Amino acid sequence: MASEISPKAEIDPRAKIGNNCKIYPFAYIEGDVVIGDNCTIYPYVSILNGTRMGNDNTVFQGAVLAALPQDFGFKGESSELIIGDRNTFRENVVINRATHSDGKTVIGNSNFFMEGAHISHDTKVGHRCVFGYGTKIAGDCEIGDAVIFSTSVIANARTRVGSCSLIRSGCTFSKDIPPFIIAGGSPIEYNGINSMMMTTYEIDAKTQKHVANAYRLVFHGQTSVFDAVLQIKEQVPDGKAIRMITEFIEGTKLGIITKI
Repeated sequence: MASEISPKAEIDPRAKIGNNCKIYPFAYIEGDVVIGDNCTIYPYVSILNGTRMGNDNTVFQGAVLAALPQDFGFKGESSELIIGDRNTFRENVVINRATHSDGKTVIGNSNFFMEGAHISHDTKVGHRCVFGYGTKIAGDCEIGDAVIFSTSVIANARTRVGSCSLIRSGCTFSKDIPPFIIAGGSPIEYNGINSMMMTTYEIDAKTQKHVANAYRLVFHGQTSVFDAVLQIKEQVPDGKAIRMITEFIEGTKLGIITKI
């Protein structure tokens, strides 16, 4: 089915637009852009060079995709913003493309970006995440799957957030947040496991108890974090969720957030 494109939209003829898209008046789309099928682009959206968008995405008024990196290392190179399928970008969302030609900013599938969210250069976002109003993610961050950021969260550069975590409103963090936890406060700290999200993603009650025991060793123990990882391997029954925790912590470069 042919796309419905307003004659009042400004679209470079080199842009590749899929089938059954709807593009409203005053949208602006540059030439080095690929948009998949069944996408809706509302008025006053800017989709800039380097955007590679999949299917079934919706972009609301004032959003800017593939904005130039806000990085002093940017020298004008061509780079990309890769967007999967079924994402929603609400009003005034800004996503920066990568700083260098060998980098990518990546947005997975089925994510929801509320008004005013900002994802900076070279950040990688997984699937089924929610970014609350005014949340700002700095450059070179890694966000797992099914992460929820509440309102006005700030993630500083190169931080990682593990899957199925929830970050409460107003938090700022400069260290990694492991999977399956709730984090909140100022300074940010561990607030328990995110049992609701684990249940949503069919992680059974027994496994949730193992996850809670693992984090008791990490956040309530009297040892270093890395000694706690050794204790987890010795004391907590193995499984996919437990390995996600230990591998995440072992892979940290910035350290993890504060113990209670």
